[in-house]
Amino acid sequence: MPQQAQVFIHYGPYDICGIVDHKESRLQGLQTVLREDGHAVNLVPIKYWNVVEIWVNGEMVYKCDIRTLDYGGDGKLDDRCQEACQAVMDAY
Repeated sequence: MPQQAQVFIHYGPYDICGIVDHKESRLQGLQTVLREDGHAVNLVPIKYWNVVEIWVNGEMVYKCDIRTLDYGGDGKLDDRCQEACQAVMDAY
């Protein structure tokens, strides 16, 4: 695996207390886990609601509902973050 992979996190808006917007707070743990593994993380807002897609080398390697990610935190106890990190590692 390369020393540092370019990882693109495509994320859509989701409903928070009646307001639909792109929020990065649920992506904090995911970003932390990927950066700790040495990857460069780029956030890309998309129009599809409630979705997170992780792209590596032009290929989608992981997808989940953004609402299933833990709010804030470091991602170490979030199963979804661990699954996503493993999917990035398996892409090589």
